[in-house]
Amino acid sequence: MSELLGFVPKISKLRGKPNDDWIDRMSHVYTTVVLIIFTVAVSSGQFFKDPIQCWHPAEFKDSMESYTKYHCWVKNTYYVPMYDEIPENISERQDAEITYYQWVPLILLFMAFLFKLPNVVWRIFNGGSGLNLDKIVHFAEQSQLGSPDDREKSVKSLANFMDKWLDSNVERNWNVINRTKQQISRYFCFFCNKKAGKYLVALYLFVKVLYVFNAIGQIFILNAFLSTKFSFYGFEFLENLNSDRPWRDSPRFPRVTLCDFQIRQLQNVQRFTVQCVLPINLFNEKIFIFIWFWLIFIAILAVYNLFMWIYLVMLNVNKTQYCKKYLKINNLLHTSFDKKLCAKFAENYMRDDGVFVLRVIAKNSTDLVVTDLVKELWELYKNKQSTRKNDDAKELEPVANGDDDDIKKPLNNEYS
Repeated sequence: MSELLGFVPKISKLRGKPNDDWIDRMSHVYTTVVLIIFTVAVSSGQFFKDPIQCWHPAEFKDSMESYTKYHCWVKNTYYVPMYDEIPENISERQDAEITYYQWVPLILLFMAFLFKLPNVVWRIFNGGSGLNLDKIVHFAEQSQLGSPDDREKSVKSLANFMDKWLDSNVERNWNVINRTKQQISRYFCFFCNKKAGKYLVALYLFVKVLYVFNAIGQIFILNAFLSTKFSFYGFEFLENLNSDRPWRDSPRFPRVTLCDFQIRQLQNVQRFTVQCVLPINLFNEKIFIFIWFWLIFIAILAVYNLFMWIYLVMLNVNKTQYCKKYLKINNLLHTSFDKKLCAKFAENYMRDDGVFVLRVIAKNSTDLVVTDLVKELWELYKNKQSTRKNDDAKELEPVANGDDDDIKKPLNNEYS
């Protein structure tokens, strides 16, 4: 048992990589862990205990009892309410078969995989921006732990690295194709590459859409897996609680079912119908009630998070206001020229990907780190602007003609 528990990750490892927000981690970390725990609980009940028990005729021997039990578990059972008449038509019985209970562990594992999939997509493709977002956020977190001098050096190093990254993603070859892509990227950020400064934003919004489709789609996927109207299961449960009725046997997770099997004796085929009990459905019912409400909760969070990020990253005003907030904290905006320069700093220098990185750092560390980081990036940006102005001024200065200077010099008299 101690060796088995040694494989269980610590809480800090379950937190996931610090390159997203807590709502994403609700899906790809905590939901995945919950589903895996349910998988272990259900599979242990199936493989270490008797998952089914059947009421058999008195003439059955021990071997026949075992055969009946395993046959009904493998073949499927069907549900008919206790006081309803059992259909004589075999096809009607087959249509009422319950086909999911053997596959519940695999269903839960598949659900866990689907919840993890959007994060896998994000972690695989975010490196295409040219920036290791995991290490950037981790470095920003670690910078808070040192002395003030070490912290200042760390923030400056991080600012210099981001400055090089931002400068390397600037488009310098302005041909017709690149200008067209730039215009399209202003309105449709998915139709661009990292040179447009919206690669991370477009990928992150795409991952947010995957989280929404996954949470909502799994409710309908369970309808197909369970062959029941699972999407209405929670409403029926709430209605049952509201009416103060006792807990009834659910037709979706019945605990008492029927099983048909045939035994060939010489040339005769004898058909038996036995009544079976599925103790595992007692746990399946509670597990899938929790899953239904959890999926609704995660879907609401995912939809809210998607629209929130669309609002934050699609409006240029939000970029400027976000940078202006930290520059005001540093008391770096004094004149109207500084405010205009701040708009260029956000739109032309930081752009969407740069501001997005700042938001991710703020959500996974503290605003204090982002405040110092924006200050250093602002100083680097202003130094670049002043250097360019000086270079432009030098190009416009008149160059003295060396021949004119030679003419003005007095001639030396060799014979004097």
